[in-house]
Amino acid sequence: MRILLVEDEESIRDIVKLNLELEGYEVVTTGNGREAIKYTKEQHFDLLLLDVMLPEINGFQICEQVRLSNMEVPIIFLTAKDSAQDKIAGLKKGADDYLTKPFNLEELLLRVQNLIKRSSKSPDNTPEIYSFGDNTINFASYEARNAAGDFVLTKKEAMLLKLLIDRKNEVVSRQQILQSVWGYDVYPSTRTIDNFILSFRKYFEKDPKHPTFFLSIRGVGYKFVV
Repeated sequence: MRILLVEDEESIRDIVKLNLELEGYEVVTTGNGREAIKYTKEQHFDLLLLDVMLPEINGFQICEQVRLSNMEVPIIFLTAKDSAQDKIAGLKKGADDYLTKPFNLEELLLRVQNLIKRSSKSPDNTPEIYSFGDNTINFASYEARNAAGDFVLTKKEAMLLKLLIDRKNEVVSRQQILQSVWGYDVYPSTRTIDNFILSFRKYFEKDPKHPTFFLSIRGVGYKFVV
């Protein structure tokens, strides 16, 4: 699990980073708000720890920027701004938690653990062999069958297909897909996902140009409908 720690006080940054790493997390750090936004656009993180008072761009602004494109990643504010108004403002910006300085390290680690555990839970209800329409997929062997015959899916195709089926009739954002299926430090292009969906339509739709199973939701992502 990867955490972005944004804190401009070096002593706090070092001690928090050390304790998170002792818990097994990979931690990327910065003390600059502008650099933090750059990291969130280029890399995958499972949680963000944000100070509020930062050079150039403050933590509230970072949170707002992240939430424009990613509603899933947990965000914790870790700040000396301890008034009720500050806390309310932070939660309104889209943060999941707000911890004021000075803080207890054990409490911070528990909050991080709980948020990551909660956000990483995803539906996993699809049986090993799943059928829809004239199609059957074996997720253990990656073998598939359509009206034309048998073929084999790649591992990534099977992972993406399973994610969509697990969340059938729900919109799955491109960000969710990238996190769940690729999980790279630097994501592939979202165009890659579009190409996978085009392949699914060729494999499984009677009329790929007028799909009924794999639908595009403009500006958001995709939905598997049965």
